[in-house]
Amino acid sequence: MQLLRLGSLGQEIPALRDDTGAVRDLRPLTADIDGAFLQADGIERARSAAADLPVLEGAETLRVGAPIARPTAVICVGQNYAAHAAESGDAPPEVPIVFFKHPNTVVGSNDDLPFPEGATKLDWEVELGVVIARRTHHLRSPQEAADAIAGFVVSHDVSERAWQIEESGGQWSKGKSGPSFNPLGPALVPLSEIPAPHALRLWSTVNGETRQDSNTADLIFDVPTLVWHLSQYMVLEPGDLINTGTPEGVALSGRFPYLQPGDLVELGIEGLGVQRQRVV
Repeated sequence: MQLLRLGSLGQEIPALRDDTGAVRDLRPLTADIDGAFLQADGIERARSAAADLPVLEGAETLRVGAPIARPTAVICVGQNYAAHAAESGDAPPEVPIVFFKHPNTVVGSNDDLPFPEGATKLDWEVELGVVIARRTHHLRSPQEAADAIAGFVVSHDVSERAWQIEESGGQWSKGKSGPSFNPLGPALVPLSEIPAPHALRLWSTVNGETRQDSNTADLIFDVPTLVWHLSQYMVLEPGDLINTGTPEGVALSGRFPYLQPGDLVELGIEGLGVQRQRVV
């Protein structure tokens, strides 16, 4: 089972893709896939109701929106793959590096990526995204994290490296918060559908040429540890998105050119789907 939001921007229809591949209309159950839906055990209610939900006619023709609506926070973890830290010129972190993206960066998985005015170093970053299921604070151990997780998404942490590093004042968020800087989806895949989030292949290409090809087994801080760690410092809200870091193979390494208008970026994660964005 996968959860989707389909339709034009601001008018997305909540939907469910069942185990047969049929796309069903979730509107009899909820107006949207958001924090309130997740907090109210929406995923399990959707699973129980799936067979009785109407098929969403014409689903294949609709725009694929971000699979969660209006996250209150996009929390990001930096340099969480050792090889990526090395290509950035840094030692692996001893504790998670945390920064934020503006929530309005979240867009559909195949939406165009605008090249921002004044940008010079536009970069790609495929990441495993974790969606929070319920209000969570001060978990006692990583083992408690599973109850806080709704599921997983493909997340693209688009970055403007000059803004992030040269103009940052020591903080990264300026280089992470440009318009459409977080394509998300295509689907929210529930935790129960992904038995091994610690062993998923993730990859990216630009114009068909491989850039990143790694595995979440190489995460320095795994998903349960990150959720537990973040909960020690902040209250995680249902629908919040955690971007868990990107592997090596980004333009910042110096091995590849930065993105330019006309480039096609594709990225995906095993079991979670594929994104495609044209830089415009």
